Amino acid sequence: MRILHLCLSNFYVDEYSYQENELVRRNVADGHEVRVIASTETIGEDAKLRYVEPGRYMGADGAIVERIPYSRWLPRAAMRKLRFHPQVYARIAAFAPDVILFHCACGAEIRTAARYVAKNPATKLYVDSHEDFVNSARSFVSRWILHYAFYRPILLSALPRIEKVLPVSLGCLSFMRDFYGVPEDKLEFFPVGGEVADDAEYARLRAERRAELGLQSEDILVVQTGKVDRTKKLVEALEAFSRQREPALRFVIAGHLAAEVEQEVNAFLAADPRIRFIGWQSAGRLRALLCAADVYCQPGTQSATMQMAVCCRCAILLDDVPSHHPYLDQNGWLVTDSDELAEVFGDLPSRREGLSEMAEKSHQLALRMLDYRLLAARIYR
Repeated sequence: MRILHLCLSNFYVDEYSYQENELVRRNVADGHEVRVIASTETIGEDAKLRYVEPGRYMGADGAIVERIPYSRWLPRAAMRKLRFHPQVYARIAAFAPDVILFHCACGAEIRTAARYVAKNPATKLYVDSHEDFVNSARSFVSRWILHYAFYRPILLSALPRIEKVLPVSLGCLSFMRDFYGVPEDKLEFFPVGGEVADDAEYARLRAERRAELGLQSEDILVVQTGKVDRTKKLVEALEAFSRQREPALRFVIAGHLAAEVEQEVNAFLAADPRIRFIGWQSAGRLRALLCAADVYCQPGTQSATMQMAVCCRCAILLDDVPSHHPYLDQNGWLVTDSDELAEVFGDLPSRREGLSEMAEKSHQLALRMLDYRLLAARIYR
């Protein structure tokens, strides 16, 4: 099968573990011929948006990646929002895909993909959606000009050629249904997933990374990751953690610290040797870190790493919002404030056996809902 990933409404970042990377890797591993057509947007080592030169190369995920520029009939600042690119139809036709997965439901070239399917009805077109009111349509111009008056009509006009719109969270599903007006029968929940290790691989990764971190068997490791700004509530988590003086508790932060929180986080690092910051981690090292962890902490806004943490058998400690509810099945806690966080941290030393049970609950949930082997197979139908 020839599978085309169109990453023209979002960035495609080599050597990351975002959904786009994982699906491409899985498609390649499953023996399909895979191509990525992406914009020039990516993320640099400083976790900031940057642009690369157009070109064609073998990507780190095992598929040919073709980076294409924005069209030039309007200023680049406008094109970055409207997301027009040159010769997209010709590039699709040259690959002649059996399946197209268009990543993110807001961009001009969705209509181009639909036009190709109209002329090649054997090709199936899926559009995933990462948009909700947390990360999109937050200003008047964004909500009513870009999303409602521009992106929305494009998606709706393409719907007859789209098999399914695939929201990655319940928030995205309601955004597509209630704001964009996509009918229920065109929507299908398609969560961000992860790679689920078998027992032997999990035990190996866990033992190796815990030894590297200098952890003892009785230590309880809490991990928080990502591009950490104020909305991630890391400062609140560290304040709650610091209230508990249990020496067996450990807290590791992986990722990038935004300037707005860096000073406060550094104060906690200096004051409490149980707290460590280890910087940005490659996809493989992040996965090993999550296998080493007992609890994944996400008291603020959503992050795709949470689903990876479930796949790595972490108990999960999450903000109590509807989009997090599908991932809780006796495998963690929902919290609303620092006091509730502190209560959970305080209970951890007496819940070592319970943490093992939660790890298995996360494992079972991942196998039935988040395994990328299952998610990738969805688009093979």
